[in-house]
Amino acid sequence: MTSIPTITLNNGVAMPQIGFGVFQVPNDETAAAVAAALDAGYRSIDTAAIYGNEEGVGRAIADSGLDRGDLFITSKVWNSDQGYDETLAAFHASLDKLGLDYLDLYLIHWPAPARNTYVESWRALETLYTEGRIKAIGVSNFLPEHLEQILAAGTVVPAVNQVELHPTLQQRGIQSFNVAHGIATEAWSPLAQGALLDDATVLDIAAAHGVAPAQVVLRWHLQQDRIIIPKSVTPARIQQNLDLFGFELTDAELAALDALENDGRTGPHPAEFNG
Repeated sequence: MTSIPTITLNNGVAMPQIGFGVFQVPNDETAAAVAAALDAGYRSIDTAAIYGNEEGVGRAIADSGLDRGDLFITSKVWNSDQGYDETLAAFHASLDKLGLDYLDLYLIHWPAPARNTYVESWRALETLYTEGRIKAIGVSNFLPEHLEQILAAGTVVPAVNQVELHPTLQQRGIQSFNVAHGIATEAWSPLAQGALLDDATVLDIAAAHGVAPAQVVLRWHLQQDRIIIPKSVTPARIQQNLDLFGFELTDAELAALDALENDGRTGPHPAEFNG
């Protein structure tokens, strides 16, 4: 079984650098996918209330026989549940669906700036964190302008900012802001929803190392100290996405992947999306 490296968050919590994402996995297929991931060696699972599959994740955890302390479970509060009391209620609803007593990481899913409630939600996360119901708290899809509001109003610095990030959308400004404030960067859609797997640069590097294109892109993330949550429902692909430690990209190869930046966003823009 692969030994997965960890990233130490700003509060001392160790988070696996590779997790398993379940975005767009139907609830009735989620338990099998998560079970396959746990069997492959994943110990970090990333879900969200809006995915509608927290129950499936919970079933897989319960059936796994694994010690809860060996798992790292993330969920997120959805935009329409933002606000102080609403966020508290959403958190407890997620816990119930997952069948857990606590979460390792809880995120505000989007800033949803037109709603203007993410600061209130952050205060709720701080309350839950202080009560020990969450090991670490953070945000998702937050731009520096949103993070600045959190830092000004809150007492806890977010441990994680999960954003869309891949070679064609590197979010360098956000990454720099995160580093400056001790916030770990976690990449969702680390493979640009598969769009990079036919790229000539990626294919050339994959051929040079005798690995799959997805492994090249995921290794690029790891060598730049990001947390990643690749998604698949195919057991062979689930295993392959974890098999990233038998090769290392050269500086020239890293630079070639860096050069693919073209503002190639696949999801909504955080300044405009309100859900």
